[in-house]
Amino acid sequence: MSQNIQLNAATIEAFKRDGAVLIKGLYKDQVETLKAGIERNMQAPGPFASNNYKEGHRGLFFDDYCNWDRFEEFQQVVHAPQTANVAAQLMDSERVQMFHDHVLVKEPGTTLPTPWHQDSPYYFVEGQQTVSFWCPVDPVDTATLRFVAGSHLWEKPVLPTRWASEEDFYADEDIYRPVPDPDAEGMPVLEWTMEPGDAVAFDYRTLHGARANDSDQRRRAFSVRLLGDDARYVTRAGRTSPPYPGHNMVEGQVLREDWFPFIK
Repeated sequence: MSQNIQLNAATIEAFKRDGAVLIKGLYKDQVETLKAGIERNMQAPGPFASNNYKEGHRGLFFDDYCNWDRFEEFQQVVHAPQTANVAAQLMDSERVQMFHDHVLVKEPGTTLPTPWHQDSPYYFVEGQQTVSFWCPVDPVDTATLRFVAGSHLWEKPVLPTRWASEEDFYADEDIYRPVPDPDAEGMPVLEWTMEPGDAVAFDYRTLHGARANDSDQRRRAFSVRLLGDDARYVTRAGRTSPPYPGHNMVEGQVLREDWFPFIK
């Protein structure tokens, strides 16, 4: 894709209003590269890899993160011109900083859905200017990613939990709201069927989850998490995810550039 992608005003407004927007073909030229990187990652998982096993479910839901510095394929996508260019427009940010990558694979017949959550409460960084790109390398029609429109603007963040065990990361009723049931509560939910190379862009604070994969095809996806001008380190009540031990950062600091490089 050209480095000079210009998003239309409606796309940027939808991102600001809803906290999530579909961008067709953002990584259409990187699909084969991502497929190769995901397979290499599954063959050589990192220390944070998980198969997300939960009693009563079947199938394989593999996820892993913080591997982009190990696999050239992921580095190519992080540094692809459209990554920083489109992120800067959506965040209305002069600079774009890399936070982390995430691989998510639901094999055929995987019955475990991705639970509803916001990414921001898991992280040791906060800001109004954040964006993730979630890109499938397989057609997505049943195991769709789902978002509650406008949830990035909620007054209280949603309590972070561990995906398989559903245990709380750090409970504090004064700070967090309980995890809602958007379908039962009639919340406005956005989801899209997607082709390989499409991407959903979403704010870290947007509540999202994903359906189980009851199809006969794989659902492999790569996500890249990016930060804008106002993103700063914050302390949490407990262990963050990703944990990044030994980072030595302090409250209010821009994340250290040697670990989290600026790509714009």
